[in-house]
Amino acid sequence: MGAIARTHQGAFPLRSDPAPSAHEASASPETSSEQALNLSIKALEELILSRLDDDKAQDIVHIDLTDKSSVADSLIVASGRSHRHVGALADHVIRALKEAGFGKARVEGLPHCDWVLIDAGDVVVHLFRPEVRSFYNIEKIWAVDAPHRMASN
Repeated sequence: MGAIARTHQGAFPLRSDPAPSAHEASASPETSSEQALNLSIKALEELILSRLDDDKAQDIVHIDLTDKSSVADSLIVASGRSHRHVGALADHVIRALKEAGFGKARVEGLPHCDWVLIDAGDVVVHLFRPEVRSFYNIEKIWAVDAPHRMASN
């Protein structure tokens, strides 16, 4: 099948090759399921990031873990100003996930609200109070350009 090229105006040109036969279409169901999964993950990330932004989370960091971890495809780290703010951020993210049909996320740390972890499957969210976040510094663990990772290549 021919590739679809994007023109400089952003429109897609019409394809000149014929439509695939039933045999050709069934040859790559994995590709279409992977694309659907990627769209679902992007929608999940966007939902969480927009919810955190709406709720005034501080220092929001999104780390792409695709091909780096089998645990999740994405990691989102953010801070709240206080125990209450961290708790409210977590509660709003959990509600948004449920309302959007992403199911019930697993949550740890909600009673104390120093560090709340929300496991939404393909996306893991860490919400911290600023002091706790600077102490654990989990962004450094997943940094792509960390010195110890550069040396091992």
